[in-house]
Amino acid sequence: MTSPRATPALPPLDASVAEKVKRLGPVDVLVGIPSFNNERTIGHVVRAVVAGLARHFPGARAVLVNSDGGSTDGTREIVERTDVGSLAEILVDAVPVAPAARIVTGYHGVPGKGSAFRTIFRIAAELEAKACCVVDSDLRSITPEWVELLLEPVTAHGYEFVAPLYGRHRYDGTITNTIVYPLTRALYGKRIRQPIGGDFGFSGKLAARFLEFDDWEGPVARYGIDIFMTTTAVAEKLKVAQAYLGAKIHDPKDPGGDLQPMMVQVVSTLFALMERYEPSWKGVAGSEAVPLFGFPYTVGLEPVPVKVERLASIFQQAAADLVPIWEGFLSERSLAEIDEAARGRLPALRDDTWVRIVSETAAGWRHRLLPGETLIKSLVPLYLGKVATFVAETEAGTADEAEARLEELALAYERGKPELEALWARRS
Repeated sequence: MTSPRATPALPPLDASVAEKVKRLGPVDVLVGIPSFNNERTIGHVVRAVVAGLARHFPGARAVLVNSDGGSTDGTREIVERTDVGSLAEILVDAVPVAPAARIVTGYHGVPGKGSAFRTIFRIAAELEAKACCVVDSDLRSITPEWVELLLEPVTAHGYEFVAPLYGRHRYDGTITNTIVYPLTRALYGKRIRQPIGGDFGFSGKLAARFLEFDDWEGPVARYGIDIFMTTTAVAEKLKVAQAYLGAKIHDPKDPGGDLQPMMVQVVSTLFALMERYEPSWKGVAGSEAVPLFGFPYTVGLEPVPVKVERLASIFQQAAADLVPIWEGFLSERSLAEIDEAARGRLPALRDDTWVRIVSETAAGWRHRLLPGETLIKSLVPLYLGKVATFVAETEAGTADEAEARLEELALAYERGKPELEALWARRS
């Protein structure tokens, strides 16, 4: 790991929670569930987690921590009262030493997923947990086996970070597919397919390391938390793996709808971590696979509707209106290729053009050519143009062909890495 920074002061735990933590003492495994108004789904998540702990870790001292963002529905009450039914029917031949303890708590700080995770990390550190995992509260596809797949690489094989690998619809996770996965892969040389997947396993030692981060008031407190966790693990050269979890069925989002805040927070965190960990990614060439736990299998997936004409319209309007902003950080070549891509009925944004745009945006952020939020917001319509291009290229093909197309994009990012390094190093 890099040299530790001074650990920032942590907000206090609620008195009742602190007392419960003190009574529990050290635990072997901890599962965290962040939540906010998830009464429709969280009962299923809790049942799956408790059953998974009982089935796969029957001899472990285990605790479930629900870190809630002030739900006004019945989320917290459901976590506290959910009955897992007859464990004898679930376990068959394994009987837990004791049922998993449950801690339900609010969190302090900026409202968001990252602040919820920070409280989970804090409790994990206080309880000296050996292995931890976190799972989303809106999951409809979680099974007890997820708990095993996220925790066992840590408890039995010495891995320090476990990223999820899902069967996902080709148009679910478009920020991951077009920016976060291929850029993270090119930067750090590790093929972690879902770096912002939401469900992770990690060691208790790494949970304590996460707590040392010194900017919990920024985007890491919200949607930036997932890429922060993944980047910390790969940049600090920890032992990382993936776990195949099957389908991730949750509440998908329309790429042209409500993803702008998420994109701004995720991408700004990614760029900030590029600055923090520059020595870790400079000079890395190519990429390598990471070990995979679980057996990949074909899953049935819910369709993710994409209004490609709407994406095209946003991209084309931006190509007419945003040039004065883009001129602040994009090259004349990129601007000309954007203009060309916007002339057809649907965008045709080539991979090499898109990779150069992302590299120039990262360098523009690095050299403070524009305010960070302004710069990344102006990238959003370009990202939508790339998504529209991908949809047009793949909608008539198979899922495997779509994934192969994304592999081509990832390789384009790797080929563009030297140009990114050059742009990053000098102010244009």
